[in-house]
Amino acid sequence: MAHRFDVLVVGSGIAGLSFALKVAERGRRVAILTKKTSVESNTNRAQGGIAVVMSSTDNFATHVRDTLVAGDGLCAGGAVRAIVRDGPARVQELVDLGLRFSRDARGRYELGREGGHTRRRILHVKDMTGKAIEEALLHAVSRDRRITLCEHCFAIDVITSARMAGRKGPPRGLRAGPAAAGDPNRVVGLYALDVRTGRVQTLVAPVVMLATGGAGLVYQYTTNPDIATGDGVAMAWRAGVEVRNMEFIQFHPTTLYSTAPSRFLISEAVRGEGAVLRNQQGEQFMRRYHPMADLAPRDIVARAIDREMKRSGAPHVWLDITHRSEAFLRGRFPLIFKTCRQFGFNLAREMVPVVPAAHYACGGVATTLAAETSLPGLYACGEVACTGLHGANRLASNSLLEAVVMAHRGAEAVDRYLRTAGRSPVRIRPWVDLGGGTEDERVVVSHNWDELRRTMWDYVGIVRTTKRLERARTRIANLRKEIQDYYWNFSVEPRLLELRNLVEVAELIVTCALQRHESRGLHSTLDYPRKLKVARDSVVKRP
Repeated sequence: MAHRFDVLVVGSGIAGLSFALKVAERGRRVAILTKKTSVESNTNRAQGGIAVVMSSTDNFATHVRDTLVAGDGLCAGGAVRAIVRDGPARVQELVDLGLRFSRDARGRYELGREGGHTRRRILHVKDMTGKAIEEALLHAVSRDRRITLCEHCFAIDVITSARMAGRKGPPRGLRAGPAAAGDPNRVVGLYALDVRTGRVQTLVAPVVMLATGGAGLVYQYTTNPDIATGDGVAMAWRAGVEVRNMEFIQFHPTTLYSTAPSRFLISEAVRGEGAVLRNQQGEQFMRRYHPMADLAPRDIVARAIDREMKRSGAPHVWLDITHRSEAFLRGRFPLIFKTCRQFGFNLAREMVPVVPAAHYACGGVATTLAAETSLPGLYACGEVACTGLHGANRLASNSLLEAVVMAHRGAEAVDRYLRTAGRSPVRIRPWVDLGGGTEDERVVVSHNWDELRRTMWDYVGIVRTTKRLERARTRIANLRKEIQDYYWNFSVEPRLLELRNLVEVAELIVTCALQRHESRGLHSTLDYPRKLKVARDSVVKRP
């Protein structure tokens, strides 16, 4: 039996929750799908805050300029100006929901500063901004009866009218249904796995909003939670939607050094309060790489750390903020201070070992400034989308800004679409389970998972070469064949679905990287060290 809604939202971070609330306010029946629990999202881990113009010493033009400089010539100027301009109003809506940003003794917003910013403009809730935003939005969602929150519900694929008509081939294990004459291809719903029961459900809706976050798990070491497996990008790509600039993967410069795959992020705001990076000789090395030193844009800092580590053979560099008092550090960075103490480091007394790790995807599903993709009824918002704001390198704390602004714009666009789009009914067939698998075969999934992430870390990292990228492409193609074979012959499960998405995202990253014959922003290649005069997007379209 199919479940019917007006709008399906995939993801429960700031983008998905904000969008769902605004669409529900317009009287729409909304379902939010999250493959684990609602609090598990990239938003929940965001320490720094929201970059937004909120003081008399700042202005839109300066924020725009800082964003363009960080984006290294590839930002879409119109997108930057629109998102920066819309920021204060959208942030005020979060305040109206009950979010309490940190304030100073005089009651003014306590604005932080991070890499690439020439002004203090980071609104924050100490070093747990994302958690505070997530809690405020979830509380609002829980009070809205028009919103159904579906936890442990894994979106598999977008259902389109053309796919049901057989023009692009039927979905996995399905027969094609009849098509209405002259009906353009559009979204008609989703297939989603109920993780608890193991059954695949058919969810019918004319609109799907992808707000699935990033794809950090495609790398061996990442700051991202386990849910960041590129699901939205892969789903959009399979539905025939254009993907852009996937080579620009931001590696956060300062994560706490460990051998664990998931690394604890030490916010750039720590450097904004005076922390410096030192190499094994104790030298404050960032002055050699950029005039802004330790507050240079992230791509520059990450490459500098990578170079210092390779020069010395050391597994990490040091982050030093020992000149600040313990009382200040405990008050300003309670989570970071506590976590470092658990690893045996007192920020006020000792330098902390740090190393870069995969953090943020600056490219993604190509959208307009109304969050629209090229497929009618399919929208994307947040890290999964490529609006042109970030260009070749995201300015720190612009991600939450983009998410909340584009959620608002997307809600307005969806409302227009639902009021004006004429739609013929489409017959949707239920999912057909193709059978189980043996435990021996499931071991293959685990092995492929590890091999894919190691391949991306070794060959598609901070500094690249054409030979490494080609080696990665060959290995990924072999893995993709094995994974697809498994997918088409056995029952689906979360780990398999995530691996299926990750291998497609990995392929897209490498394809975009091989297109770019220059070093720009987050894409640094030894074979093309110079920057081309004209900046162009790397684009991948379905054949």
